[in-house]
Amino acid sequence: MSSVDSPPWYVISGGPSSGKSTTIGLLRERGYHVTDEQARAIIEEEMAKGRPLEEIRGDAHEFQQEILKRQLATESSLDPNEIVFLDRGIPDGLAYAHFLQIEEDAEIHAASERARYRRVFILDLLTLHDDGSRIEDTHTQEQIQDFLVATYEAMSFDVVRVPVLSAEERVAFILERL
Repeated sequence: MSSVDSPPWYVISGGPSSGKSTTIGLLRERGYHVTDEQARAIIEEEMAKGRPLEEIRGDAHEFQQEILKRQLATESSLDPNEIVFLDRGIPDGLAYAHFLQIEEDAEIHAASERARYRRVFILDLLTLHDDGSRIEDTHTQEQIQDFLVATYEAMSFDVVRVPVLSAEERVAFILERL
């Protein structure tokens, strides 16, 4: 799935509390083009309307469909010649569908098959903390991580595991491996 023929787009992924938002924020501060996590954006928008988290994430299939719709729109607007760091990639939705044991959606699967990224960086897990948009516990965090790794590897993406380091060291680790 990944090759030098793919756009220079790099996925930053990992289970809950792996440091994705911090890593993406540091890359943004360094002047790189980054995208925001679609699930977090949906949750924040809906909570601002007064909807509780459990309701927002209640229909897992509908939630994954909205994430996919937004991710596809975001990726279609990107310059295929510009280095971009994506806070999650389309196959994350496939991994979450497997984790949530919802019937595999043909649209998510097809979009995942079409996705092209130069490399996928999966951040090793940090200590789980509640940021207001999470419902996972440590066991769930680890399961999600396993599904993410398995999904990207099964789809033959070039996966690089990013060890637990300081936030700045993680960014340096990623940039050295572009």
